[in-house]
Amino acid sequence: MSRLPTVFVSHGSPMTLIDPGPQGTAIAGLGKTLTKPKAILVASAHWLTNIPAIGNAERPETIHDFYGFPDELYRLSYPAAGAPDLAERAAGLLRAAGLPAGTLSYGLDHGAWSPLKLMFPAADVPTAQLSIQPEQDPAHHFLVGRALAPLRDEGVLVMGSGQFTHNLRDIDRRAANGQIAPWAKAFVDWVKARIAERDFPALLDYRRQAPNATRAHPTDEHFLPLFVALGAAAEATEIEHLDFGVTGGTLAWDSYLMR
Repeated sequence: MSRLPTVFVSHGSPMTLIDPGPQGTAIAGLGKTLTKPKAILVASAHWLTNIPAIGNAERPETIHDFYGFPDELYRLSYPAAGAPDLAERAAGLLRAAGLPAGTLSYGLDHGAWSPLKLMFPAADVPTAQLSIQPEQDPAHHFLVGRALAPLRDEGVLVMGSGQFTHNLRDIDRRAANGQIAPWAKAFVDWVKARIAERDFPALLDYRRQAPNATRAHPTDEHFLPLFVALGAAAEATEIEHLDFGVTGGTLAWDSYLMR
């Protein structure tokens, strides 16, 4: 199998599984463009640990880690097989790179299974979830991705799942789909330009350099999976920006495919 790409997906609300809209449809369309991998390793914004951890459950539980949604959503599951061998391999790569890492039995939270249910609806690809470290900076997560880059040559799709902007307090429910607040647009445009230029030092310092960074991401956890994906992309010859639109005036769904 040739080298697989890496992806970063803005996963949005799990409600896309009931009402896909343009964003859910776009995520599903991304899945159709990908060669079916042997396994998937997905870094989710919703599993937070002190050191990198990889889930090694043979049958990962579908974790409904959200509240106040329709009952229909809680009846959904994503019964993909686990990938314990991949978990051990990933932990070994991280430790070889000087990063502490471990494995433990863990399921798939909605940062993982929600986009995967759209991308690979048959749930026929073994999947392991990777945690992120909210107390660590983007540079740490970039190094995590770099350490995992060899998996791409082993048939593994390395995926980051978060959100390009994630300020839920400023969401405008009256905003039309695609409408974006000026402050959010300034942040999105800055990040897109830095990625296009492969200006990784600036990206890693986005908290200081990007306009409205704190407003776009009051906390880091939904942006950090992007850096895992960028690191795993290593020397990708093509970085494709995927414009999946904006909801609520502030929630940008920009995603990336890196070959």
